[in-house]
Amino acid sequence: SSGSNNSGSSSGGSGSLWGLTYSPYNTDGSCPDVGTVAGQLAKVAAVTSNIRLYSTDCSQLSNALQAITSNNLNLNIHAGIWISNGDSRMQSDLNDFVSAAKQYGTGLIKGVSVGNEDISKGMSESTLIGYINQVRARLQAEGLGNIPVYTTEQDAKFTSGMAAASDLVQINVYSIFDGSFTNMDASVQSVIQRANNVRSNVAGGKQVRFGETGWSSAGSTGPSPLTLANEILFAQKIKCAAKSAGLDYFYFEAKDAQWKQGESASEQSFGIFNSGFTPKFDFSALNIC
Repeated sequence: SSGSNNSGSSSGGSGSLWGLTYSPYNTDGSCPDVGTVAGQLAKVAAVTSNIRLYSTDCSQLSNALQAITSNNLNLNIHAGIWISNGDSRMQSDLNDFVSAAKQYGTGLIKGVSVGNEDISKGMSESTLIGYINQVRARLQAEGLGNIPVYTTEQDAKFTSGMAAASDLVQINVYSIFDGSFTNMDASVQSVIQRANNVRSNVAGGKQVRFGETGWSSAGSTGPSPLTLANEILFAQKIKCAAKSAGLDYFYFEAKDAQWKQGESASEQSFGIFNSGFTPKFDFSALNIC
């Protein structure tokens, strides 16, 4: 079932977290088969009722839709179209998205992000807005115009022009890169304050949602202590703080990103599951607010 919580709700359905980002790649970077995706999403569905995908490569959108549909998982999909690798990849993702939405219906697809942090990667605002408009026009032409279209960017880089072009404002916000660390409450509060700043000054009255926020369990990004205990603490506290602030969020991320070969330990260790998809902690610890 598609569940009852639409993109505007602030109450997660099943599970502990409002949403979770999901990158399905195998540890060696290869593409998982649909059975692997189905097994992982069955575990994810116990923790959340919303997943965020970044692309359609590796058939991940159609695999996820097939897994959810055939196993009757209570998961909504917030899809992604990858635009960082140029126009032909963007068109390929868009074509994949349209065919998957037509094959499985739009009931499970609650939105699509055109890009992820592409301004931060050096794309111009006008190019990004052009892509957003192109995707929206294609979806309208295909009879899929009911699906929200938006982009996702770091909060400091999100402009009112991007907000005007998007159906909602999706921001990635982390406090582990802050120049100082006092305690977890302060780190969580800074994430909420930054979202409220976007709500007040950028969003133009549109919904603001976290596309990513999280805490790594290993490595170093500065003074913030990256440990599993602190990852659990951050997840507990951000869940409650976002709920009371009326902010939906995708917690970053489902599984440790060992597939990001050559990346830092911190970049590989944000998962709530390890790379073998075993929980890194008891998720009942998240049921506190």
